[in-house]
This record gives sequence, structure tokens and C-alpha cells, in this order.
Amino acid sequence: MEKQKAHIAHVVVLSSPGQSHINPMIQLSRRLAWKGLKITLGTNLSATKTIQTGSDSISLVSLYDDITHGGFQGQGGFKGFFERFEASTTSVLVELIKNLQNSEYPVKCLVYDANLPWALEIAKQLGIASAAFAHLTLAAMLTYYPLHLELSGEQAHLPPFLNPHDLPQLGIPDLPSLGSGSGLQSPILKLMLNPFKNFGKADWILYFTFDKLEEEAMKWMKNICSVSTIGPTLPSDYLDKRVKDDIDYGFNLYKTNTDTCLNWLNTKESRSVVYVSFGSSASAKAEQMTEMAEALKKISKYFLWVVKETELSNLPLNFVEETSEKGLVVTWCPQLQVLAHHAVVCFITHCGANSLFEAISLGVPMVGVPQFSDQMPNAYFMEKVWGLGVRPKLDEKGVASTEEIVRSIGEIIHVEGGKEIMKNVLQWKKLAKEAVDEGGSSDKHLNEFIDGILST
Repeated sequence: MEKQKAHIAHVVVLSSPGQSHINPMIQLSRRLAWKGLKITLGTNLSATKTIQTGSDSISLVSLYDDITHGGFQGQGGFKGFFERFEASTTSVLVELIKNLQNSEYPVKCLVYDANLPWALEIAKQLGIASAAFAHLTLAAMLTYYPLHLELSGEQAHLPPFLNPHDLPQLGIPDLPSLGSGSGLQSPILKLMLNPFKNFGKADWILYFTFDKLEEEAMKWMKNICSVSTIGPTLPSDYLDKRVKDDIDYGFNLYKTNTDTCLNWLNTKESRSVVYVSFGSSASAKAEQMTEMAEALKKISKYFLWVVKETELSNLPLNFVEETSEKGLVVTWCPQLQVLAHHAVVCFITHCGANSLFEAISLGVPMVGVPQFSDQMPNAYFMEKVWGLGVRPKLDEKGVASTEEIVRSIGEIIHVEGGKEIMKNVLQWKKLAKEAVDEGGSSDKHLNEFIDGILST
């Protein structure tokens, strides 16, 4: 990216660890830097060692040494990791911002991951503006809200949240899964509910969705607080193409099989490949892996399947060898480039928010097989509200059968309903691009955010 000779303001960006959190933060940072801001981006040490910022206006700083402390496998596991992250980051970040206040560009605002609500107190302590950045769909946030009220004991006399087609509220199967842990005390659930601890108290709340996609959810959200949509937060090359050299996220947790994937896809005809991936953190159950493998054997299309190294043992014996002429199994891939490839006909996904917005922005219909957390409401809205694909029915164990997966793929690529899905897919793709393009809703909201920083 072009080197900035001067900056209109300095913003510190605090990201929670994890690829699904860091990548949107990198993209927000790049967009702000392109608009003239100086950015200091902070997160855990292992991430800062590999992040490619893509801009001379973005500096990296390590706020927590997760390498020395063993990451998520260290003492206390998931919960212990985030307790140490908070303790280290609080002290390091306060000292960093204090020192920067005597520099050429003193810090005007702290943009923090909404899953780290304690960061708001840092901004208040230091007398700078604050902005919470949420990496969820608004629909998922509003699905979580009743759980927050239940756990906190708060009373709220609010109208029920209805989706844009006035469907009934989501039933229990569509509520966010509680993940591993102990029901409502699950550490994962508590992390997902963190934004509600001081929701609406930051100066700005930024979302990486876009207005047209979630108009009804935005109207409902006004019952709690106002939000600014600034997404989708994909590299500019896949949307408006205005930010020079913004062609990828710049961070991967796993080694990417780029040449292998793209060279293989280049040998395939248009709309001939089913792409399967469950993201960086979700892992399919062994039973689901078996059903998926059988389904991919049966369909008439080729397949590209991302199976992380930790999941390889769950594949049926000799599956890779037996399907070598029909499919390709890799441990990781360049998902943006894959979804943008003409050979891909549909995306079997866990419906994590990043994957969801990537598929929307690149115009790829989806088969939603959610595993936990916000993936559940995302999959519901993907099918029932936005009309972007199909959800296979799950059995009592939460597993989509071979037959259901085959049926769902067939609904997209063979039957008449697939035409309506593709019509919706192309319309949402167009609206996503318009949102971030010059004068679009997300571009306008980002400009308003910058103007607000400059006026503080």
C-alpha cells in the first residue's frame, strides 16, 4: 500500500486472539489507514510475529506473550488464557498509550474487540474515545440477548425480535449452541456474551455487517443502542478495489496449500466443485466427518475439502486414496481465492461470520452445517431470511446425514429452487459491494466515525 506522509489522527486497535477476530481487525485497520489514520494494532505475540499489515501506516505491538505461557493449552485452558491476556494487555496497553500521548501523533481513540469489554475502562481511564468492534451478525447478537438477560438477571421490556419476513422467534434448535463446558456456565458462551457487559457505553459500536442485509435487526437494535455498520470487512480487491494492494487478510493460523488448491481448481470446469470447510476454530464431529465423506463420494461434482490436521484421524480409512480422482483434501487453503474461483459451485460451511460474509461478498451459495455458537442463528438466517442456501436437517445427535447433505447440494445445483437461490446470491453480492464502495452505507458510516474521532 502507498506510504502515508501525514496522518489525520492516531487510533489504537485491540484485537482478541484468533484468526476469525484478527483478520477483520486487520481489514478495518487497513481501511482506516487508507483514509489517512495512523494505526497501532495490538494482539497476542504469536499473531504479531506473522501478521502482514500491508501498510506503512499500521504498526504492530505485542500485548501478551502467549508463546511463553503455552497459548490455549497453557494453565487454565481457554478461561486461563483470556484471564492472562486481559491482565497483560491492560498493563501493557495503558503504558503504551500513555507513552504515545507525547509523540507526534497522540492517540485519539481505542478501537477494541467487543469480546474484550474491559478495554472500555482503559479508554475511559486515559480520557480517549472508544469504539467496540463486533464480529457477529446483528441477528446472532440479538439471538444471544435473551441469554444475557437470563444470566445477568436483568429486566428488559422490549418487543420480540422478528426477522425481516416476520417469522416466529428462533426455536431452541436455532439458538446458539452452548459449546463445550457446563451449560450456561460454558466459558465459550460467557465469551460470546461479553459484549453485553457494557453494551452501548462505548462512543461507537461498529459492526462488520452492512445495512441492507440486516435492516430489521438494526431497527430492533435501536431499542438497546445505536450501531454503525462498516462491513463486509474483506480485502478491498474482492469488493470495491479502492484500497491499493489490499489482496488478502495478511494472517493465517495454518500453513496454506495455495498452489495445490488453485492449480487443482484450474483444471476443473466452471461450477463443477463443491468446497467444504468448517473454519479455523470449529471442528466437525467424527460422525459428521463420516457422513460428509459418504456424501462427497455420492454427488456428481468434484470436491475440495479442508480437513485440519487435528481432524484427519476422523476421516474414513483410505478415503483420500479412494477419492483422489474426484476430490482434493487439504489441511488449509486460501479461502477467498477458492470462493472467488469460477470452478466452485457451492460452499458447505459451518456458517461462522467471516465465512458467511465471504460467501455473500463473492456470490457463492451455501449449505449450512453449523457446529456451535453464533453459527446456529447465522445458518438459520442464511437459509430462511436471506435465501442464500440450504440447511440440512440434523438428527438427534446434531449430525447431518449423508442423504441430507446430498439433498441440500442438489437443491442448489439441480432443482428449480436453485435458480431462486442464485438470484438472491447475486443480489446480495451486489449490495455488499455497494455498501463499502464510495458513498455506500458502510463507507459513509466509516467516514462518520473518522469525523467523530477528529472532533474529540
